[in-house]
Amino acid sequence: MHPILSVLNKSKYVLLKNEKDLKEEQKNKLKEIQEKLPKLGKMHHLKEQLRMIYESDEKSGNTTLQLLDWILEAREYFSESVKTIIRWFGEIVGYFESGTTQGTVEGINNRLKLIKRKGYGFRNFENFRLRSLLSWCF
Repeated sequence: MHPILSVLNKSKYVLLKNEKDLKEEQKNKLKEIQEKLPKLGKMHHLKEQLRMIYESDEKSGNTTLQLLDWILEAREYFSESVKTIIRWFGEIVGYFESGTTQGTVEGINNRLKLIKRKGYGFRNFENFRLRSLLSWCF
């Protein structure tokens, strides 16, 4: 077996799990990956760093600065993700400032789409409107 493959063998969950939740054996596997595959080790470190930024209790400008530092460091490794973060930067900063998300709005949109799919045969808008309103009454 190729040496790189032997290092990567059974490493999927080690790389995906939060580092703080790893068992001792998994921590050893992660150390082995970091030693033998430094680029992958760096990518894992950046993933953990981003997770820590989002889980931070501190919601201030400092968190935004940490995210900007992360973007500078991660653009070489996660170019598409960095582009997405930059595109949604205003919304992400809004989350850091207020701690709220668009989850409620997304839930309402999903429910309306479901009603729309179920009511494919509605002949007029009034029936759709009544069905939508009723779904929030019960």
